[in-house]
Amino acid sequence: EPKDKEWYQRRVRVLVQPSHKPTSRTYCDFETLTEALEGVCKIYEEHLKELNPSSLSITYDISQLFDFIDDLSDMACLIFNRDQRTYEPKDKEWIKEKIYALLRKQAGK
Repeated sequence: EPKDKEWYQRRVRVLVQPSHKPTSRTYCDFETLTEALEGVCKIYEEHLKELNPSSLSITYDISQLFDFIDDLSDMACLIFNRDQRTYEPKDKEWIKEKIYALLRKQAGK
């Protein structure tokens, strides 16, 4: 089955709404769940860079990342289901579970 069919865009879409203002909504598309989860980490890292512009390196632990996710007005993942040709929504808790598993796996390498 060719990957370039019209309905097959990207496999994972991350939706982010930092504040209660609807105009703060944005989204990013990713090919894989791993890329999407790394993308969520990068959003937090960009936030830290904005808060600490003079810092040469940014370090944080997973609890700080999870607090950031919790403090967002909204965050969700839409996972593409090829069989049904629909996106399945996943909430913040699901995202945090998957990030935790990913970071554990990466730390074990």
